[in-house]
Amino acid sequence: MTATDHAIALARTAGQAAADKLGTDIVALDVSEQLYLTDIFLIASVSNERQAGAVIDAVEEALRTAHDVKPTRREGKGSSGWSLIDFVDVVVHVFTAGDRQFYALESLWKDCPVIELDIDAGSDSAAGEPAAGVQD
Repeated sequence: MTATDHAIALARTAGQAAADKLGTDIVALDVSEQLYLTDIFLIASVSNERQAGAVIDAVEEALRTAHDVKPTRREGKGSSGWSLIDFVDVVVHVFTAGDRQFYALESLWKDCPVIELDIDAGSDSAAGEPAAGVQD
């Protein structure tokens, strides 16, 4: 089983929203074969607490507007270094750089395929940043 087309569409929208608020190193992992509860983990880094809040708010707004999806749960605040929004099919993790290295979700889920996000490097905030650090 792989991530559904709906989950991939949600992840791409969320990834673009994160990039638009200067989120970096944005990665989507297909965890559908390992987890029953969700299809995709979207992981993004931010440089500070305020930016974490902006990314979380932008992702929530983008998914509500484009897909009529609301989060079922929201955990953590920017001050915790790790915030999470659960949209059932996609779980969005926003980390400060130090916390991302500490928790190392990519290492934990290293056997999961990476999903191509196709983030538009020419969007509002990505100007001047190399494709928001998107990994293939």
